[in-house]
Amino acid sequence: MRRVLAAFAAFAAFALPLAGAHGADRAAAVETRAFEASPWMSYYGDAAGLGSLARVASRFRVIDVDLDPGTDNFTPAEVAVLKNGGRNIVLSYLNLGSCETWRSYWREAPAGFVSCAANTAAHAGMYCGYGQEVWMNLSNAAYRRLIVDYVAPRLVAQGADGFYLDNLEIVEHGTATRNGPCDAACAQGGLDLVRELREKYPRLVFVMQNATGRTTREGSTGGVAFAALLDGVAHEEVYAPKYDASAEAELAVWQAMTLTPNGHAFWIATLDYVGGCDASTRARRVFARSRAKGFVPYASDSSARQGVVCYWGK
Repeated sequence: MRRVLAAFAAFAAFALPLAGAHGADRAAAVETRAFEASPWMSYYGDAAGLGSLARVASRFRVIDVDLDPGTDNFTPAEVAVLKNGGRNIVLSYLNLGSCETWRSYWREAPAGFVSCAANTAAHAGMYCGYGQEVWMNLSNAAYRRLIVDYVAPRLVAQGADGFYLDNLEIVEHGTATRNGPCDAACAQGGLDLVRELREKYPRLVFVMQNATGRTTREGSTGGVAFAALLDGVAHEEVYAPKYDASAEAELAVWQAMTLTPNGHAFWIATLDYVGGCDASTRARRVFARSRAKGFVPYASDSSARQGVVCYWGK
């Protein structure tokens, strides 16, 4: 009975309108635990490519990997090693805004669900520059249900402590583009999708990559300030391969919001691409610029690959 009441209380908190996106609001809604902010890493290869799991676990506190069981990247036992006895947070990559054609759920889904390929009503065009991804209209209820009730539970079963949410920048696209047009209903659907995930997983850690503009900062869903659903944000390519002043400024605005989800510090990270682990001089410059702004830096080889882990100096 105590567990039932606790679960009901966690859900009921989401039904209460939140006055803003600050700590008191979030504390009433979710119960995710605090985590050490740094250092962190992002890697989308398999366990074998990491070499020593123990070395990774001893070096990094926040670990972003792809735990989709269809990839055979990691076993639950290997994820447990990365967690290092609970000291580390292991996030699983979760693509929300687009669907990769090589994922198992692109063509296959259990009874009661619609696969990405079959859900043509949700297709919003090919992702320019990424030939194996299709943008998805997030107002589509069948697609949101696939993510919330099929894709996400498989990641949790692998041992994920939370999700690293990608491609939500579609909510910022508007309709004057061929690269993932997204009208008002689509944009609201993206905010709703994250709320639906949060309702299902009130104790997991949510970090959103990119999509750090006004739509997510100021938006709301189901009476909840969208920003209150997150534990942190990260942005790619802020300092490398070239400096993006607008991305840096957006992160600074999030920083100025002084969010305190469940009483812990809001995590703001940068993910830059320097070409390889031998680019230590460039990486040091990237780390210094990010830390000077109060962000948590990491640098990898290149976007969408991230097939190596670089043990940059502290």
